[in-house]
Amino acid sequence: MNWDPAYALLLLTSTVITYLAALGIGYFKEKRKKKICLVSSLVLNLAILFLFKYFNFLAMNIETALQASGLAVNMPKFALLLPVGISFYTFQALGYSIDVYRGTVKIERDFPTYALFVSFFPQLVAGPIERSQNLLPQFKQQHRFDYDAVMSGVKLMVWGYFMKLVLADRCGIYVDTIFNNVDKHNGGSYLVASLLFPFQIYGDFAGYSLIAIGVARVLGFRLMENFHRPYFACTIGEFWHRWHISLSTWFKDYVYIPLGGNRVGKLRNYFNLLITFVVSGIWHGANWTFLCWGTIHGILLCIEKAFGISKQKYTGAKKSFHWAATFVLVCFAWILFRANNLSDAVSVVTGIFTNLGTPKPEYANFIAIGLAMTVLLTKEFADEFNWKIRVADSKSWLVRHIYLIIMIAYIILFGVLGGDQFIYFQF
Repeated sequence: MNWDPAYALLLLTSTVITYLAALGIGYFKEKRKKKICLVSSLVLNLAILFLFKYFNFLAMNIETALQASGLAVNMPKFALLLPVGISFYTFQALGYSIDVYRGTVKIERDFPTYALFVSFFPQLVAGPIERSQNLLPQFKQQHRFDYDAVMSGVKLMVWGYFMKLVLADRCGIYVDTIFNNVDKHNGGSYLVASLLFPFQIYGDFAGYSLIAIGVARVLGFRLMENFHRPYFACTIGEFWHRWHISLSTWFKDYVYIPLGGNRVGKLRNYFNLLITFVVSGIWHGANWTFLCWGTIHGILLCIEKAFGISKQKYTGAKKSFHWAATFVLVCFAWILFRANNLSDAVSVVTGIFTNLGTPKPEYANFIAIGLAMTVLLTKEFADEFNWKIRVADSKSWLVRHIYLIIMIAYIILFGVLGGDQFIYFQF
């Protein structure tokens, strides 16, 4: 509302539509009428999302296609800013409508409680996309001050701020310089930027998720895990079990499974996978780069499924090979995700292979990034392989608090405190 009061009405509109749809599903006995309530909720909410996020993109591409065929047509366009969080709260509210229709969740008849579920501030603007089964019951519980819960939340928040301010925004200084000026750089700079962006987006988005989960935990609420060390994945399928878990499970439950999931023939199953990831790509934004990014992941998952790669368990050298291959493929796809347009993406990829050259030097920034990477990877390896390094969770009260003080000082000294907003605010 501080940004634009009118856009708060969109949040209220989505809340009212899904609330009334759920009441209608509970009120009517005939399945046809229940379905009408659900479809009305889906159509109205997705229409709002389409208008603000995709209408101008579609109109522009139709206009371009018609002009290419010799028809001079000016399609109508709207001067609309994308409301912060619209993709996240729309999907969260629609998930509730679908769950009520399926009978897997009780109808929430108290409007303020339901409105709080849709607009719960820690995760409103960029997730995790919470499920009604998890979050709604917590609003009915009494929440008393719990020192252990508060400290647990603070530790998550501090680590989230480290990932965002020290890692992501430091990487972003270099990545944005290269990707926003592709024509002025060579393949060496493209390669470094393409290797840094995976850590920028991971630090940015996982950092936000940890801050959101930490804030909620301080208040006594538990939100779902959204990232689980995704760059340790040995297959693309495993990557999507670890990356943006709330969104990937949302698409699995509300798109992939309704399409038939894996309960159909092989070709239809591959089609279901591909469509799910194409839609996932489009969800991220109105740009051909996102559509191609989602399509690439869908194709890679189909290939893994066709050859049984995702079902195998790897150890030793095989595991290292599959981990490296998965990381390279994920990094390649991230180029499409980050590029401002397809032309820039092609220039970056071709430049890496044909015009390597010397990367643009930023020695001081690279040292800070290297230090942040060392801290991140030490913790990630310790968590992944269960190393007995327990500083943040030490039994000693003194050690735990010294850790927090050092981390906060580190963030203040090395963090980019005047950096940009979170990347996923634009989705």
